[in-house]
Amino acid sequence: MNRYFKKKFIIPTVAAGFLFIGTSFKEDFFEIAKQIEIFTTLFKAVNTNYVDETNPGDLMDKAIKSMLGSLDPYTVYFNEQDVVNFKINNTGEYTGIGAMIARKKDRLIVREPYKNYPADKAGLKAGDEIIQIGDVLIADFKDDASQLLKGTKNTKISIKYLRQGKTYTTELVLDEVDIKSVPFYGKIDDKTGYIVLAHFSRKASAEVKDALEKLKAQGSTQIVLDLRGNPGGLLNEAIDICNLFVPKNEVIVTTKSRIEKHNNTYKTTKEPIDTEIPLAILVNGRSASASEIVSGALQDLDRAVILGSRSFGKGLVQRSVDLTYGTQLKVTISRYYTPSGRCIQALDYAHKDKNGVATKTDAKNYNAFKTRKGRTVYDGGGVLPDIELEEAKMSPITTALLKNDGIFDYATTYYYKNPNLGDKIPVVTDTDYTAFKQYLKANKITFDTETEIALKNTLNAAKNEKIDETIAPEYQQLLAALEKSETILLDKNQKQIRNLIQEELIKRYQYQEGLYQFYIKNNSEIKRAVSVLNNPTEYKTILKM
Repeated sequence: MNRYFKKKFIIPTVAAGFLFIGTSFKEDFFEIAKQIEIFTTLFKAVNTNYVDETNPGDLMDKAIKSMLGSLDPYTVYFNEQDVVNFKINNTGEYTGIGAMIARKKDRLIVREPYKNYPADKAGLKAGDEIIQIGDVLIADFKDDASQLLKGTKNTKISIKYLRQGKTYTTELVLDEVDIKSVPFYGKIDDKTGYIVLAHFSRKASAEVKDALEKLKAQGSTQIVLDLRGNPGGLLNEAIDICNLFVPKNEVIVTTKSRIEKHNNTYKTTKEPIDTEIPLAILVNGRSASASEIVSGALQDLDRAVILGSRSFGKGLVQRSVDLTYGTQLKVTISRYYTPSGRCIQALDYAHKDKNGVATKTDAKNYNAFKTRKGRTVYDGGGVLPDIELEEAKMSPITTALLKNDGIFDYATTYYYKNPNLGDKIPVVTDTDYTAFKQYLKANKITFDTETEIALKNTLNAAKNEKIDETIAPEYQQLLAALEKSETILLDKNQKQIRNLIQEELIKRYQYQEGLYQFYIKNNSEIKRAVSVLNNPTEYKTILKM
């Protein structure tokens, strides 16, 4: 890349940042202008004088991400392709292969193929590693490889993939993919309807409304709304979903900011579907953002009983700002507050500890608030359920197994050892669980607990100081003790882990639909929600009706 092009590239990019920041914070205009000028001259000097050839785009990208990384994880920069992906996530519609794909280091893994979509029709299964798309080797492709699996409808894409150590090829035919916000709804029993809300796309409220009306028509007189694992989405959809159950003109959420124009009060604007039907909402530690607005607002309005575990605590509001060359900035502008005045946000990114980790309010410092009927609720981040369920709380060892794919990878191995289960519900026996623990050990799957990471860092420091041989016996002793404690934790949390293995296996054999069918008959959290709805006295006592 020649020097002339570099200079042409630098100036518009910096100017764009200057215009955006300058107009947003006029009171700091001089200081911002000063820092932009310093950065511009520094950036030019580096690109002009550095001993090796530089890539201005990469340097700028790293500079932007480093700057935003010092704020909070939700203030992010989107390049042109990121903007396309963001729009897909919000609409729920795109043309592609119909599968959840994840990149882990240099590997592209199929996490979940959706039933009857292109990936499923081509025979791809969860756990398959895509190693080549067309002529592109994934190991050599450092950008977002999933983009190679998108295109116009009916485009044919040849792929090569690994399955259980063997290489296969197949052809994908791209098609329109409609990701449902409500992937499942049905009746738990004669009078209880069940609605799963997976995310808040532009169709979320319409899909919930449709499910609610159909369940009522089928005789449902009470509803369980499942928000577990729902990461959130569009604010207006959260308000409209609340509006299905509460009257017009109710305050659902307010936003507060240091900038006056970002302070807003959001109310329901439509006539409701049913303001009387008993409602139970399930949440857990992975229910975030819009999920917390729905559950928090309906809790504050005494309109629903909330069950599960404390939600994630994502109460920061972002706004997308269009930049030059088709890029965007998603920037945090305010915080969410429920109708009672509780702040949903758990972590305070403005105050970090010495390690740069955002602080969290101590439980003893939580503030008390009142629901409409006078029930006491607390802030502290997220929504604390009216009924806390132990099984909804993830233990550290379970969280580690989900993060390091211990459960996912074992399910893949199990599936190919037991290919003929068909419609049978997989049962994780004692023998299976022993095999699972042996699998973790044989494949050296680490849990990366704080203690384990600290121990590894100690050994690395010792190697740098050339004293690792001296402490080797003590290190191995500590490592053995740590592994023993992890084995104890695997046994202690066996019930929760076995349930997660079973759920992962059900998806392998019967897709998401099979998992939800299993849930409505067997899931303990759903059963507890139904028991509350079936006991009008308990339901009314909780809500002070």
